[in-house]
Amino acid sequence: MGSLQTAHPPLAQAPPRVVIPDVAPALDIHDLHAAYGQSEVLHGLSFSVAPGEIVAVMGRNGMGKTTLMKTLMGLVPVKSGTIRVEGEEVAGLKSHARVAKGLAYVPQGRMIFSTMTVQENIETGLTVTGARRVPQDLYDMFPVLLEMKGRRGGNLSGGQQQQLAIARALASRPKVLLLDEPTEGIQPSIIREMGRTLKKIRDDRGLSIVVSEQVLSFALDVADRVIVMENGAIVHEAPRDGIDEAAVARFLSV
Repeated sequence: MGSLQTAHPPLAQAPPRVVIPDVAPALDIHDLHAAYGQSEVLHGLSFSVAPGEIVAVMGRNGMGKTTLMKTLMGLVPVKSGTIRVEGEEVAGLKSHARVAKGLAYVPQGRMIFSTMTVQENIETGLTVTGARRVPQDLYDMFPVLLEMKGRRGGNLSGGQQQQLAIARALASRPKVLLLDEPTEGIQPSIIREMGRTLKKIRDDRGLSIVVSEQVLSFALDVADRVIVMENGAIVHEAPRDGIDEAAVARFLSV
């Protein structure tokens, strides 16, 4: 990819899509528009995520990252465009039906149920699978949650709550895991551990991960590819090995 201009146009022309040949995408988004009422906030986003790929969506606050996540999950209505999970269109489905089709979401701020126990929180993610007990492999992945399974979620630290939110999402056995600002409010040592955990989840389960993020070092640590958003549009996209860190950093600066 060529280097970026330092000027930030209101709606920059989206760069060519990075195409991974001969692999059906786990998630494919094409010409996606979304709006709050009459105010359009996503302007024709197009990108795909390969099976087992981790994609970081970066940008400053207010650039559309959270709206993208909410639109993918059906919390913000699609104005036009398509969202496909393993080739199946989900843009017209309710949120719970999208979960059943393979999307799972860890929202910004984690949004765990603070008065419910750790175990009860995870069990809320089992509804689409028909399982009645928390799979042991989730506790194997997050041993601290096994130790604290009888403790209320609100009594956990920020890092522990993030692990709980991820475990709850994984309980639905997703094909694509969406994480919105997972490093927010987390201390640096836990951020590094979270990066290792996400890569282990990808490797062990073979699922795809889309993570929205502002911390460039974290994105470069975990992602196979980086997408930069500005004003509801994609303005830069590059594989991690070919990324222009200085250019991306300029887009993230205030």
